[in-house]
Amino acid sequence: MNEAARLERSDPPAIAVPIDREAPTFSSFFEAEKDRLFRALCVITGSRGESEDLVQEAFTRVFDRWDRVSAMEDAAGYLHRTAVNLFLKQVRRARLTMRRAIGLGPELDLVELVEDRQLIASALARLTPRQRAALVLTEALGYSGEEAGHILGIKASTVRSLTHQARITLKANPETNDD
Repeated sequence: MNEAARLERSDPPAIAVPIDREAPTFSSFFEAEKDRLFRALCVITGSRGESEDLVQEAFTRVFDRWDRVSAMEDAAGYLHRTAVNLFLKQVRRARLTMRRAIGLGPELDLVELVEDRQLIASALARLTPRQRAALVLTEALGYSGEEAGHILGIKASTVRSLTHQARITLKANPETNDD
């Protein structure tokens, strides 16, 4: 059989016909992807707060480009890539900031830092869990009594009382006194 006859008998080549699919709305895309992206970022960052910020920023960037992103074959992949790039950008920025800060600051005495950390951990271990929580929230993290009370599910006056009791306990310990 000659070549021309073989070509006439064969099936016509398949032509890729674009499927007329309706582009999803941003709202439906957001609802479909937000939890999955958040879980992935929690694993990557190790921080719920940082993950929430990254999810918000990634969706904002995708929304700004939604006319192009919605036409993509893998819009979810683009979203995830955007979020990971944002995270990596933060890591690089933090690394650069640390390098600059380390170069400018005095040398750290690592032994002293470890001793201080052990002293603080020992002192906090002498407190009740509620006293420790109230003290850390107000003194270390800078929350007001009202904010700490809301976090702990107690009244602000109880937070102030617990913080006061914790200070008395810490002052009674000669290791934690600077006097």
